[in-house]
Amino acid sequence: MTRPRASWSRLASAALGVALFLVVWGVLHHGFYSRNDIVDTPVYERYGEAMTDGRVPYRDFGVEYPPGALPMFVLPALGEGGSDRYRHRFEGLLVSLGIACVLLVAAIAPSLWAPLYVAAAPLALGSVYLSRFDVWPVALTLVALAFLVFGRFRLGLSSLGLATAAKVFPVVILPIALTHVWRRRGRREALVCAGTYIGVVAAIFLPFAVISPGGLWDSLWSQASRPLQIESLGSGLMLAAHQVFGLELTLEQSHGSQNLAGNGAAVLAVVSTLLLIAALMAIWVWHARGPASRDRLFAASAAAVCAFVTLGKVLSPQFLIWLVPLVPLVRGRRGLIASGLLAVALVLTQLWFPFRYWKLALEFDAASSWLVLARDLTLVVLLVVLMTEVRREPSRSA
Repeated sequence: MTRPRASWSRLASAALGVALFLVVWGVLHHGFYSRNDIVDTPVYERYGEAMTDGRVPYRDFGVEYPPGALPMFVLPALGEGGSDRYRHRFEGLLVSLGIACVLLVAAIAPSLWAPLYVAAAPLALGSVYLSRFDVWPVALTLVALAFLVFGRFRLGLSSLGLATAAKVFPVVILPIALTHVWRRRGRREALVCAGTYIGVVAAIFLPFAVISPGGLWDSLWSQASRPLQIESLGSGLMLAAHQVFGLELTLEQSHGSQNLAGNGAAVLAVVSTLLLIAALMAIWVWHARGPASRDRLFAASAAAVCAFVTLGKVLSPQFLIWLVPLVPLVRGRRGLIASGLLAVALVLTQLWFPFRYWKLALEFDAASSWLVLARDLTLVVLLVVLMTEVRREPSRSA
């Protein structure tokens, strides 16, 4: 920023965003937000207490998540024990990371309303924000984008490696980041950055791979081999067919989630995976064909993560947290449309999760089924909007 007025406006937007986020966080603890909650903190607490007792993750006990997520589990477990203390400490970490996300968006977003959007988003999605560690990889991803925007490419790829080690989804941004570096600094710098990324990921995974290769592999494979989760796009289509045509559905509880089983679900899982690969390849190629601008970096990153969320076999409510700070980074009319669509998807998710989730999972409740499908189709439209922005003619987006 070179203009004083613009700098003060950005600082004011950041300050308002932080204040709004703190108010929203307080509201999430009251009224209907605090009812019928479905939380993950007991699982995190079990991991954290096991580590403070001296047990080694993946070797002495199974962990569902990658090694980069472990700090979020063990830090709240330090000190005096108790579930309430653990929950308060965990929420303290989330608040700090949420404020960091607001400030990072304020620093790099092309619009002044983006930090306010990020701050208000938890109110639209609901209490799922209070007990999921997903803000941690999201904050690291924003750090990576900020470094890339400010020309600190090696730090950017290092941060992206940390984010990937915490939760795998940031890996879809890797080709976009490397293309951006290649266009800006040349092939040699891109190769160095690729090596930096690989080195960071390896440094985090390697100790556990040496100590317990089987345990680490089981953790990774359990995520990659998950069946069609009941909130995914494929399941949404099957739920709609169940309501309209009486399609018989079979519930399978495994991998820590409720899923649809049977030949139809298996076919849709494969189809959605193929569509995901095709969408990611299109986004990466379209981005590579255009100039290495900040706006195209943001649009392609948001589109790639949106594809991962929308077309994957699993679509848990907390996955939408990944999109909250990325979509408002997209500039212009399409950015406004995309942010509006994401807001609709957040609200549609809150209309059935957590209040109607068990009616959906155990009874295939009609109202919940249609809400799931509406949310998933809204995300499909969002993906199309973002991909259209990435595909714009280079001359228009330069």
